[in-house]
Amino acid sequence: MKEAKILIVDDNKSILSALDLLLTGNCKKVKCLSNPNVLLAELIEDSYDVVLLDMNFKAGINTGNEGIYWLNQIFEYNPGISVIMITAYGDVELAVKAVRNGAVDFVLKPWENEKMLTTIEMAVKLSNSRKEVRKLRLKEDELIAEINKSKNDLIGSSPEWETVMAMVRKVAATDANILITGENGTGKELIAREIHRLSNRSQNVMVNVDMGSIAETLFESELFGHKKGAFTDAQSDRMGKIEASNKGTLFLDEIGNLSLPMQAKLLAVLQNRKLTRLGENLPVDIDVRVVCATNCDLSKMVNDGNFREDLLYRINTIQIELPALRDRKMDIPALAEFFLQLYTDKYNKKGLTISSDAISKLKAYHWPGNVRELQHAIEKVVILSDRHVIKAADFVFKSVELSSGEAYGGTLEEMEKQLITAAIEKQMGNLSAVSSQLGITRQTLYNKIKKYGI
Repeated sequence: MKEAKILIVDDNKSILSALDLLLTGNCKKVKCLSNPNVLLAELIEDSYDVVLLDMNFKAGINTGNEGIYWLNQIFEYNPGISVIMITAYGDVELAVKAVRNGAVDFVLKPWENEKMLTTIEMAVKLSNSRKEVRKLRLKEDELIAEINKSKNDLIGSSPEWETVMAMVRKVAATDANILITGENGTGKELIAREIHRLSNRSQNVMVNVDMGSIAETLFESELFGHKKGAFTDAQSDRMGKIEASNKGTLFLDEIGNLSLPMQAKLLAVLQNRKLTRLGENLPVDIDVRVVCATNCDLSKMVNDGNFREDLLYRINTIQIELPALRDRKMDIPALAEFFLQLYTDKYNKKGLTISSDAISKLKAYHWPGNVRELQHAIEKVVILSDRHVIKAADFVFKSVELSSGEAYGGTLEEMEKQLITAAIEKQMGNLSAVSSQLGITRQTLYNKIKKYGI
């Protein structure tokens, strides 16, 4: 109430004086009008939380429905404002009609001051709630527009990349669940966003959930939501990520990091298309399109007993395998130019170009970190460059060596195993330090240790 702005419209000067005396000091601003013809001009002049509106006026439209007329005029200008009708006892039926037309309440003359203050306070709270809802809807619309904006960051013309994009365009319009696989840094989230952008659900949100970052104790609360008091820290009702993505797309990244108990809970929701918030008994219907991503071999995990086969079938109607950057090297020049433009704009280094010998060096490198590593490499040289042309020598790629000095060799999996083993030896078995050194989560590290039998 202390921050509220109240507009009072009544042709009776004594009514205006009484309300002005009652509300001044309780509200930030009280404005009194005796003529409803200047009502809309006042609403344009300032932003009010509540309008107290008389049902009958001596001037204007004299049909007995003046209040209804001006109520509709107010809502045409601002449908979210709270309007309280002021009426005599004989006009109660008309006041009820006004409530049906959108007024929040009506007050009979003469009123009790405490009841009047309570009614206005309720109307202020309702007006504030409507403002918050409008803000949230505006943010949601902006977020959806940003997500669905056609972007140029899906760079590539190689046959391998064209195959991926053709598959994306083919499956996006369906509601089929999709599993995106590929090494870290290949662009799995970008592909998920493109699938959502091209889908029939694009006017609703895509909710991202990093499954590898959710602690098992918080899994149900994060995904399914909870009711206030459901557990010690549940201070208020909370909608889960799955319910938040209703009518839209749910993107579950790092799905391979889920423990078996969490897999079972997720499977039940996806199968039944219903979820129950913690602390509640009534299930909520959900309608989501599920897109998952992983760098794990889920089929091998199924064979090893680490991933549920029925969950794999549920999320894997269509699988899209993203190629590693070393398998689409003809896209490296275009990607390099894209990131060069991005970071020369960001760091205000206009006119910076990249030489042909630098491009050749980039194409010769094996890129274990894929497109993400290329992006970081370009950003680094842009920041450090003090010339107009980026040379090959500006790119420094560390040779990966074992602690004994022997160079890594063999297949990518063999190299990864050697790298993890060397890191464990270097950190003397401290797996937190190992995961930090390698830039992966502890859960991913555990999975790889188990995978390679280290």
